[in-house]
Amino acid sequence: MAQRPDTPHGRAPRRTDARRAAPAAPRDARSSREPRRARTHSQSQSRRAPGAAAPASARGRDRANAPRAVSALAQAADSNRASLVVVLFALLALAFLGRLVYLQVIVADEYSARAEETRTVSFETTPRRGTIYDRNGTVLATSVDATTIYANPAEVEDPAAEAAQLAALLGGEAADYEKKLSQESTTFVYVKRQADVDVAAQVKELGLAGVYFIADTRREYPCGQIGGQVIGFCNVDGEGITGLELQYDDILSGTPGTYSAERGQNGIPIPGGVHEETPAVDGQDIMISLDIELQEYVEGRLAQGAADLSATGGTVVVMDGGTGEIYAAATLPYLNPGDMSTAEAGADQLKAVTQAYEPGSVFKTVSTLTLLETGSMKPDDTLFCPAVIEADGYKVSDAHERDDATFTLREILDQSSNVGISLAVENMGFDKLYEHIKTYNLNEPTGVDYPGEASGTLQPFENWAKITGYNVSFGQGIAVTPLQITRFYGALVNDGVQVTPHFLINKPTTGETPTYATEDVIANKEAIPTMVDMLKTVVTDGTGKAAQIEGFSVAGKTSTAEVAEGGTYKDDVYNLCFTGFLADSSSQLVCFVGVNEVPGAGNVANVFKDIMTCAIDRFKIVPE
Repeated sequence: MAQRPDTPHGRAPRRTDARRAAPAAPRDARSSREPRRARTHSQSQSRRAPGAAAPASARGRDRANAPRAVSALAQAADSNRASLVVVLFALLALAFLGRLVYLQVIVADEYSARAEETRTVSFETTPRRGTIYDRNGTVLATSVDATTIYANPAEVEDPAAEAAQLAALLGGEAADYEKKLSQESTTFVYVKRQADVDVAAQVKELGLAGVYFIADTRREYPCGQIGGQVIGFCNVDGEGITGLELQYDDILSGTPGTYSAERGQNGIPIPGGVHEETPAVDGQDIMISLDIELQEYVEGRLAQGAADLSATGGTVVVMDGGTGEIYAAATLPYLNPGDMSTAEAGADQLKAVTQAYEPGSVFKTVSTLTLLETGSMKPDDTLFCPAVIEADGYKVSDAHERDDATFTLREILDQSSNVGISLAVENMGFDKLYEHIKTYNLNEPTGVDYPGEASGTLQPFENWAKITGYNVSFGQGIAVTPLQITRFYGALVNDGVQVTPHFLINKPTTGETPTYATEDVIANKEAIPTMVDMLKTVVTDGTGKAAQIEGFSVAGKTSTAEVAEGGTYKDDVYNLCFTGFLADSSSQLVCFVGVNEVPGAGNVANVFKDIMTCAIDRFKIVPE
């Protein structure tokens, strides 16, 4: 058998003779074909043996039929693809329509609000804060016109150049301004809050791109440190932080306004866009009880007295015992609310109100009044007083060394005898002293209109040992504030009635005059003139001689109190005090003077004398 020659695909090469090239007869010319039976010899012989290759004519017919089958399948596939495209397009159109309905109908309001928010700059405008006046109408705190300068960094064309110009007029470092003007994540930054109006006008003349201005106010304190602790101060947002600025913030502050402006993509104002401004409602004015002239003298005299005695601090309170109005109040160190950069630690607190201390011998007036009210002793009753007494393992002696002696109650008070008052109270009963301390409200806050008032400390009576009774009788083992002591002495000049200490006396804006609670705390009225008379002899014959004022009867009590520290008392360091008033005069002013941690002995009665002399001159006080 002849073998086919090798080809790349294992097939014989196709025939290329003339018969292969002849055109086929037309398919519809069936009559021109030969009958299938009338085959030629060559056609008969062309029948293949098994395994023989198909004749070329047969292979041609197979290839002719194949395209017709493929074409049908392709047409079906094309039809399916077209249907799928239509379905997909319909689904996409439906999804788009649903999304459109969702955006335009369901969440349209929300998205609109969000869009407006992103292109709107808004902030609060500060109301004009109410003015604080002293009792004579002197301005102590006021709000003045100012201009707040702000910027939109998106509009700033040259941050470095603008920063340099701002620094030249506003002060500060150009780098700080450049940092603000270069921020990319905001369309609003403060350049300078509450700038002087004139300075802001100069900045405005520069015509800096992206820099804007809005009317504002700034808090000022014309008297500087004078009365600063009482007045307090505000932060840059006009919120009261300490003192009466905090206490009456709701009255003084008013209601902030609002400012809104609509801006475009780069923060540039949209012509005709939203621009809303709600005016701020100004705060109300208040008039307080301070007399700024007396306050100024008090602060100067206290500072000098503390320096003379090498004291670490000091306090003065001048209050009208009949009305509760506080004419002056000061504590070292002082505070200038207009310049907080110079404030020392603790300067923002009026410690006459906020800090309790062991009062020492000035508290003997409380014990003596209790003895008089209960009838336990009269001024001229005598009592043997040893140089030293003991209780619970402790020794009690007087501040000044002495021998055993017999004293009258008046002499016990004049000489400020710790031993004498301890024994007198013990004979009366410590429980009676405890109850009268509570009756005199020395264990309760006074209710003064100043933030952070301390209440003092009084141990429950069931916890008292004998030494506790001794100590409390002369002002140790108990803590009170200077204002509590002042109020107690005020009851002596007001027929036994305590009045709530206070600063606010009037609201000029509304004409309202507040009223304050009073309480009768001395039941035995006959004890009052006796007590006052005994306090006079403390000044004329006892430890308070330096408080005498020519032409007046001064009544008061000195104190030399040990300083507690870590459960014991410091050696040879004392808190000194004098509290008193002008008896038999046209005035009910009570003055407390105290200085802290004085090394060695001393006396502040002379400071009291000078302050009350100033008050006599200022308020035309006369003897009666």
